[in-house]
Amino acid sequence: MFGRTRIAIDDRLLARVRTCAERLGYSSAEELITHVLEREIAHLEGAATEDELRARLKGLGYLS
Repeated sequence: MFGRTRIAIDDRLLARVRTCAERLGYSSAEELITHVLEREIAHLEGAATEDELRARLKGLGYLS
């Protein structure tokens, strides 16, 4: 990676991510977070229309 950007993650969520990363064999929590984000973004980019994208984001709880 060429650079780093910091984001805030709730301490309890980060603890859960670290536990999952260790259990699943990732080398770090950052590796798991990157993998999950890449997979989810690829899924969202595959949306055929803006309406479909909104429906997916709503289903994930990002939109109400």
